[in-house]
Amino acid sequence: MKILWVKAGGLVPPDSGGKIRSYNILRELARDHEITLFSFHQEHENDQHPALREIFHDVVCVPLRLPQTRGPREMALYARYLLSGQSYMLMKYCQPVVRDRIDVLVGQRDFDVVLCDFIVPAPIIPWGARAAKVIFTHNVEAQIWKRHFQVARNPLWRAISWREWKTMERAERRFLAAADHVLAVSEPDRDAFAEFVDPRRLSVVQTGVDVDYFTPAERHERPNSIVFTGSMDWLPNEDGIIYFAEQILPLIREQVPDVSVTIVGRRPSQKLETVAAQQPGMHLTGWVEDVRPYLAQSSVFIVPLRIGGGTRLKIFEAMAAGLPVISTTLGAEGLPVQDGQNIVLADSPREFAERTIALLRNESERARLGAAARRMVVDRFSWRTVAADLSRTLDRLVEERRAAQQTHAAD
Repeated sequence: MKILWVKAGGLVPPDSGGKIRSYNILRELARDHEITLFSFHQEHENDQHPALREIFHDVVCVPLRLPQTRGPREMALYARYLLSGQSYMLMKYCQPVVRDRIDVLVGQRDFDVVLCDFIVPAPIIPWGARAAKVIFTHNVEAQIWKRHFQVARNPLWRAISWREWKTMERAERRFLAAADHVLAVSEPDRDAFAEFVDPRRLSVVQTGVDVDYFTPAERHERPNSIVFTGSMDWLPNEDGIIYFAEQILPLIREQVPDVSVTIVGRRPSQKLETVAAQQPGMHLTGWVEDVRPYLAQSSVFIVPLRIGGGTRLKIFEAMAAGLPVISTTLGAEGLPVQDGQNIVLADSPREFAERTIALLRNESERARLGAAARRMVVDRFSWRTVAADLSRTLDRLVEERRAAQQTHAAD
C-alpha cells in the first residue's frame, strides 16, 4: 500500500505517548508498505525529521512559527478564535500554508490511504481524495477537555476548558463522520465513538511496547523510591502529579518518611516546579534521553491520573521493565489489566497511599506483580504484533473501497 500519514506536532523525537505509538507503528509498517510522512510542527533547530527518509519512502515537513505555549502571543491567538466556534487546539496548527502543501502533494501522487494521526490534522485532510481516509484517534479529545472542565478550579481555565470541550466535541463528530474508517486505541474509546459512528467503521489498535528496549535486566532499586514518566507539558500528567504531591504523598510520608519521588518528563511548568519544591524528596528531571535508568532504580511506578483518554504507553513501558504499577482506574483505562494480578488500582487519595505503602514494604509482592506484568506485555503487545493487526485493517479497507469504486464505475 501507498500510505500518506499526516501528523501535526511532529513525529520525532518520540518523546510523548502519541509520538511513541505512531513512530513504532510506522517503523513496522514501513517494512511492507510505502510510507510518506507529512508533518507540520513548531519550527526548531536540529529537526530530526529529514533522517526519517532512511526509514520511509518520503518525508514532507512544514515548519510553523507557533507562539509559546500559554504565553502572551498564544493568548492573543486564542482570542482570535474565541468567537469562531472552532477548536483552538485544531486551528492553531491547521494554517492555510499547510492545507496548500498537502493539496499539492495529494494532487501529484496516488495514495491508497490518507491517515489522519490524531484529530488535529482533520481540518486540512483532502476529504475529496480518492484514497481511503482514516482517522487514528489516540484519545477521545472532547472527553479529555470535559474532564479538565470538571476538575478545574481556576475560573478562566474552567471557561477555556468548557469552550474547548464543546468545540472539540463538534469537530470529532464532524470529521469522524467524514472518515471512511476510525481507529481507536481502546474499547472504551471505541464505545464512545460508537454513539455517533457506525460501529462497522470502527476498529481498535492495541497499545504496544518495545519489549526488547524495556527489560527488567540490571535493576538497581533504591528503597522506598517512586517514579513517574510522562510529558509534563501534557496537562493531564501535570494535573495528576500535582494531585499526587498535594493529596497522596503526605499520607505516604506519614508512614514512610524517607520516600522519594522522581518525575521524569519534559518541560515541567513553573506551577509544578513550585509544588515539587515544597515536597521533601520530590525531584523533577525535565527531559531525559533515556528513561530506563530511572525505572531500574525505582521500587514502584505510579499513574495518579484524574484526566485523560486513550491508553497509557507509560504503563506498558513500566510493565515491560518489570516494575509494579499502581494507577487510578482512569489512569489504566482502556488497558487489559487486572487489579491484583498485574497492576494495583486505587482511586481515593487514602487508598492510593495505603496500597503504595503496602508495595513499598513488600519486596516479594513487587516482584510478583512486575513479573506478571512483563509476561502479559511480551506475550500480547509487541509493536510488530500491533502493526500487523493495523496493516490487515488497512488492507481490507483499501480492497473494499476499490471494489465499491469499480461497482460505481460500472453503473
